[in-house]
Amino acid sequence: MAENEDWLYEINAKQHLIHLDLKEIWRYKDLLFLFIRRDIIAAYKQSILGPLWYLIQPLFTGIIFTLVFNNIASISTGGAPPFLFNLAGITMWSYFAQCLNNTSNTFASNAGLFAKVYFPRIIAPMSQAISALFKLSIQLFIFTCFYLYFVAKGSAISPNYTLWFIPFLILIVAVLGLGTGMLISSLTTKYRDFRILIGFATTLLMYISAVMYPISEVQNSKTLSEYTWVVELNPIAILIEAFRYMTLQEGIFNWGLLGYCALLSLMVFFVGLVVFNRTGRNFIDTI
Repeated sequence: MAENEDWLYEINAKQHLIHLDLKEIWRYKDLLFLFIRRDIIAAYKQSILGPLWYLIQPLFTGIIFTLVFNNIASISTGGAPPFLFNLAGITMWSYFAQCLNNTSNTFASNAGLFAKVYFPRIIAPMSQAISALFKLSIQLFIFTCFYLYFVAKGSAISPNYTLWFIPFLILIVAVLGLGTGMLISSLTTKYRDFRILIGFATTLLMYISAVMYPISEVQNSKTLSEYTWVVELNPIAILIEAFRYMTLQEGIFNWGLLGYCALLSLMVFFVGLVVFNRTGRNFIDTI
């Protein structure tokens, strides 16, 4: 090839730390779709119930939360049916948790592939976040079915004008989960303890993310008043509350808080991207 002839593109180890080449990702869109298909199929491959687990998990979790936190602990859900209230929290939380848990294992689960073939590394965690939308769509369908059921029974619930913001709400959750997952995935290449810690930490995080209780319950508690800020500044708790407000008109909704969540999600994403790109250069020597 002549010296003055341009290459289509060049694979170079020297890249900017904040490297997100959307054109290159688009060139590898077929690989991205293959990864998404692989992630969906492999989730419950060789299981008896298969995709039915997408139905069983939120339903049984919602029932347990309703029995324990509403019937036994007597936590109020305002005018919303307790089961539907919990199902709303579980739906948004499950998507974030799946994005976080799946992307946090990117380097470990794709080490063999990364060592042999070049492609934009970010495609692997992106496919996890996108494939998780399949499970989210099923859970949203379940939520809608029970929503219509409770409306038919005469429950005083209804969506409001902010319902149009739900796609952007899901995008913020995805960006936050993807960024956090990429950051943890990079750390696990050197520190294996994070692989054990992530499952434990995700469970603990759920309890301070207002999944099974409204933020107002913490704000009105005298014993927990000094720890209210932990929940109030938790972006997942804010996003879950916003989803409940949009669909059930129960919870706290504030455009300023949503702006805070969006900004924080972008910051976490770009920090995760920097660490992810830096780790991707030499992780194969340490994993």
